[in-house]
Amino acid sequence: MNLLKLSLAELNARERVQSLLDEGTYHELLDPFQRVKSPHLEPQGIIPQNDDGVVIAQGKIDGKRTLVISIEGAFQGGGIGEVSGSKIAGALELAIKDNREGRTIYPVILFDTGGVRLQEANYGLMSIAEIGSAIVELRDWVPVIGVIPGKVGCFGGMSIIAGLCSRLIMTREGRLGLNGPEVIEQEAGLEEFDSTDRPLIWGTIGGAQRVATGFADILADDDVEIIKDGIVSFMQPAEDEPRSAQVDQYFSLIKSVDPTAEWSPASAREFINQQGSPEFEPAPLSSEAEPSRGRTWFQALTGNQPSLSEDVPSFLCADAKLGEENARFLSIVPDAHHRFPRVRHGEVGLLEGWSIAHYVREAMEADEGEGGTPRPIVAIIDVPSQAYGHKEELFGLHQACAAAVNAYTTARLHGHPVIALIVGNAISGAFLSHGFQANRILAFDDAGVNVHAMSKQSAARVTRRTIEELEEATKKVPAMAYDIHSFNSLGALASLISGIDADSPAEEEVETVREKIVETIKEIREGGPNLKNRLTSENAVNGGRRASIDVRKKLAEQWK
Repeated sequence: MNLLKLSLAELNARERVQSLLDEGTYHELLDPFQRVKSPHLEPQGIIPQNDDGVVIAQGKIDGKRTLVISIEGAFQGGGIGEVSGSKIAGALELAIKDNREGRTIYPVILFDTGGVRLQEANYGLMSIAEIGSAIVELRDWVPVIGVIPGKVGCFGGMSIIAGLCSRLIMTREGRLGLNGPEVIEQEAGLEEFDSTDRPLIWGTIGGAQRVATGFADILADDDVEIIKDGIVSFMQPAEDEPRSAQVDQYFSLIKSVDPTAEWSPASAREFINQQGSPEFEPAPLSSEAEPSRGRTWFQALTGNQPSLSEDVPSFLCADAKLGEENARFLSIVPDAHHRFPRVRHGEVGLLEGWSIAHYVREAMEADEGEGGTPRPIVAIIDVPSQAYGHKEELFGLHQACAAAVNAYTTARLHGHPVIALIVGNAISGAFLSHGFQANRILAFDDAGVNVHAMSKQSAARVTRRTIEELEEATKKVPAMAYDIHSFNSLGALASLISGIDADSPAEEEVETVREKIVETIKEIREGGPNLKNRLTSENAVNGGRRASIDVRKKLAEQWK
């Protein structure tokens, strides 16, 4: 019996790492004396922190060489910006290199984060996409272990990252969900989620519920030694695939969820553990086709091919000729009669996330079986957000999104050219799930094309600013802006396509876009499967990702 219990949750980020690593092995990279801080906070009147809220350390746990990444929830709510995100992604990239070259190092991530740091918005989205890509690649050598000890919890895009981990440890005080309670209340109303109802919150996204429903692996007491024992137990090859790769099991489960039922934490646990309800029969599908740019461009680029996903009308998938080869096209579209009411305007919800994962993996398996060239995958992007709903969180929306990220990343790493074509909105976790893992991102030069981490109303509430103050801040930090030109200045876009009527394209305009995609596929096949182009593009090098590049360089210099 441990009489000297030491709470991990009560420690700060640095103390957490020091408490877990074997005595005398702690080696911190980019410590506060290096003064690697965000360049985007002071212009907004926000005092920065010299380690930007993330501690990166190498050492040993139980004698095994380990990389520990710890997020400081007390600084900016553990939000991920350019520097903090690049520290995490860069460290994981170095761990990939070591493991590939035979120098085993085990990655452990201590989550205490609200997701994207909204004061840096699109920098956070880019960093989280790069973190996700690194985790999927790293899992080929070693398990990636996540810990959610408590305090802030794990929300936003970082909940998707937790969903990508090989194994996940939570305490009862830990929380895990794509959308924070306050954001759901802001977007969907008090009737959907009361952010002051603590039993509701912990019954939906708390550690005990997440472990009971299979979205985490160990419910640990908040004790350093117990959590350390859990980490050690996972430092071995896993017998089964990560949750984000167990697509058919979860896809079938979500299809059998009755959204009209009143779900309690207990009934949800029982439902998931019994693997669904075969008695539930969804209502007949609607024949109405809601107009959207996502639908318009899916139909235009596929030549009005029927969707392969007839049982999920909000998700379109078809194979069609692109140049001299077949490509798979995917799009999320509105469905006014969607079984889940919070997914009727083109949002990414449970069915959409698992549909992406299913149909991307289907293409991979078919191409591998035929022994041919991996086909291109084109993600057509017009997504206003992820779903904001109680049932979505209860049944693991973050995990559905992680499965989509996992599928796109795996396809890219296995040689499928993945292209994202932004034709409308590309917002928040929806964009992280559908498109941000592409080899190349293309976008229309159009006022209706927007990229951001959150709606303006929710961003204002979370940052305690007015919308006018938010818009004023975009003049100092382009990453906070919604327009595509500001996003382009950051270096992530491969091309901005001008002269296109995004709503009613003529055939010659469609052909122009097809030709651009074909040209991009050729570039991808010549350039390789990783996301390095986002750090080497002209806009990135000329200032859009200067801090991201500098952080990676300094990490490599201090890496042992």
